[in-house]
Parts: sequence; structure tokens; C-alpha cells
Amino acid sequence: MKTSDFHYELPEALIAQTPIEPRDHSRLLVYNRADRSVTHLHFYDLPRFLRAGDALVLNETKVIPARLLGEKEGTGVPVEILLLRRETRDVWEALVRPGRRLLPGTFCRFGGGLLRAEILSSLASGGRMVRFHYRGVFETLLDELGQMPLPPYIHEHLVDQTRYQTVYAKAEGSAAAPTAGLHFTPALLDGIRAMGVQVVPILLHVGLGTFRPVKVQNLDEHVMHVEQYEVTPEAAQRINGARAGGGRIVCVGTTSVRTLETVADDQGMLSPGKGETGIFITPGYRYRAVDALLTNFHLPESTLLMLVSALMGREEALRVYGIAVSQQYRFFSFGDAMLIL
Repeated sequence: MKTSDFHYELPEALIAQTPIEPRDHSRLLVYNRADRSVTHLHFYDLPRFLRAGDALVLNETKVIPARLLGEKEGTGVPVEILLLRRETRDVWEALVRPGRRLLPGTFCRFGGGLLRAEILSSLASGGRMVRFHYRGVFETLLDELGQMPLPPYIHEHLVDQTRYQTVYAKAEGSAAAPTAGLHFTPALLDGIRAMGVQVVPILLHVGLGTFRPVKVQNLDEHVMHVEQYEVTPEAAQRINGARAGGGRIVCVGTTSVRTLETVADDQGMLSPGKGETGIFITPGYRYRAVDALLTNFHLPESTLLMLVSALMGREEALRVYGIAVSQQYRFFSFGDAMLIL
């Protein structure tokens, strides 16, 4: 398949710039694969489509203030470093800007020198390996000097930085939020648990693999960047128990999907573990662990839209996206949600 097979026209006005308040008042498009029906509701209506015995799988990763703005030592040229993945205590994989000026051996400084970054090597992905030099605690300095790494299509200033975190975010390490989870409130989750639905946390730290654009026309040539995941023994046991009991596995977000599909066997049963995944899901893929997906509306020609198309079918996905555009749904990270049953 070709990247252009996943193109659709989106008016710029539909790209959400700010989150809806309250969180669960965003709109919800419900698509039923059995009869191809489309229903227009709100996110707080989600419990109507869940039932006792289901497992609702959440990614509990937490976004770090991964965007550092500073200067190149010796020249004062403005630089930007976006942290993607921690390799060791002080060594990170990162994106840098301007790339042509930040070659191995270069030093950058942030906060007047409170934090210094040494460019160690260039990567095939276009990123860099970076070693940080500092006194004190790195996380404390990052909280002081770093910024929340909002996507480039969001131009409005985010007043409340917690709105780019899910209410259940726990494990720090992501360079972007698992945005399908932004719609949940504690009260909504409590109500879902009270129905007898298992709410199960797993972990995938969101990095370049999730939001990197596809730059090749032939999808067979695209290589996904790896991201770190963990499925605990308790999480695997609870999800496997739900499946064995006849419940559905409902994933919140594409990151949860990619994690479960990484650790599932051919019968859809999960093995606990931690590691790295570079799974790339496109139409023709047979889902093993996922029965339903709750997700936002994704960029044209993105790996996320391809994953959704693998579940719905490409033509159906584009048809439903066309409906969402015509109905003025809000798109991307701060936009509305879709439930695929």
C-alpha cells in the first residue's frame, strides 16, 4: 500500500487548539463494525457501550517537560532539544534543532548553564544521542527548565499544563500524551469500574514511533521507531481473565493497542514483560488481542490512521473520517474521540 492511500482533506479550522472543558464533554463518534453504523454522542456516554466483564486498557505513561530551549555554546545560536527516550541515567535519544549545527562534539546550555547537553552521535533516524551535564537532580532541573512538548499543529498557549496529561498518568517518560485518554475524568472512571468493567493500566512511553511522519510512499519501506513498554503480570492476568470470561478488550488509544499486540499470542492471550516495540500495524494485519478501540481523529497519512484502518478497513475509515469532517468534529490531540466497536 501507498502512504497516499491514507490521505483525506481536513479544514485547518477543525484542528483543535484547546481542550474541551470538562474533559468528558468532548464529542464521541461511535462506529459499529457489524452494521457500519455511525452514532454521534458525547464522551460521557461511553459507559453505554461497555459491559460487566470487559477490560478497559489504559496507558498510564506521563508526559515529561521534554522540550528544552537554549543556546549553542560559543555562538549563542538558539537551539531546541526534544527528549525522546532515556538510554542511561544521563544519556537520552533526542530530536535537535537546528540539526545542521548540532553535530557530535557540540555543547548546548540551558538555564544559563544550569544544564548542559553534549551531542554524542548522530542517528539514522535524524536524531541525536545526548549526554547531560549538571549538578543536583536531573528531574528537578527538567521540571524547572523544560516545557510541555505540545504538537506543532497546536498554536495556542496551554494555560493549564495538566490538560496535556491524563488523569491517571503515573510513570514519567513520554514525549507526547496518549491523547485518547485525555477525555476521562476520575468520576467517569469510577462509574465504569462500578459497572464491573476491569480498568487495567499498561505502559508505553510515547516517543518518535508514534508521531513520526511517514516519509516514504511505499509503506513496506517505513521503519517504526522503537518505544519502551511494560505489561505487568497483574495486568496480563486481568486482561487474560477478561478474555477467558467472555469480556471484550477495549483499548484506550493506539499506544495501548500497539503494546497489547506486541505481547499477545495467536489466541490473544498476553505474556507479561517489558521491552521495546516497533510494531507497525497497517491494513491486512490480524488483530489478536484488541476487540474495540477508543481513539482520537488522526493526521492524514499517519501511522495512527493506518492502525485504525487495519481495524475498520481503509475505505470505511476514510468514509467515517469524511462524516466526522462534515459534522465538524474537532481533530487531533485536543479533539474529539471515536469508539470503534
